Amino acid sequence: MKIYIDADACPVKDEVYKVAERHGGHVFVVSNSFLRVPSLPYITQQVVDAGPDEADNWIAERATRADIVITNDIPLAERCLMNDARVLQPTGKAYTKSNIASAIATRALMEQLRSTGEQFGGAPPFSQRDRSQFLQALHEVCVKLKRGA
Repeated sequence: MKIYIDADACPVKDEVYKVAERHGGHVFVVSNSFLRVPSLPYITQQVVDAGPDEADNWIAERATRADIVITNDIPLAERCLMNDARVLQPTGKAYTKSNIASAIATRALMEQLRSTGEQFGGAPPFSQRDRSQFLQALHEVCVKLKRGA
């Protein structure tokens, strides 16, 4: 089992490391620049070329049905779901084949509204509850993958 982190803005990297160690997963921390990651045998840092989609491309080309991707990036989530990878947001919410179309439509609508000058607040601040939900969700996905579900 591999866990790919779209790492540049991911608030739950430390939680991923803990769960991966517990379940015997290998973590790939993918970013456009150097990030400080623990020097452990099950963690690999992958720095890709600068560019808006380079990290996404690296992850999407490798993630398979036996893998987990951690991202808030909806287009990346869609690409990984096409390869049957499991995809989690840092809040613990799963992107699935049944909810990704809705997420893409909402993203497009919000982009269109922003382009007209409409102002909207951003996402709510990342909370301890989000962190806890993420830990639980990642643990559950790891257990399912290990069982072959």
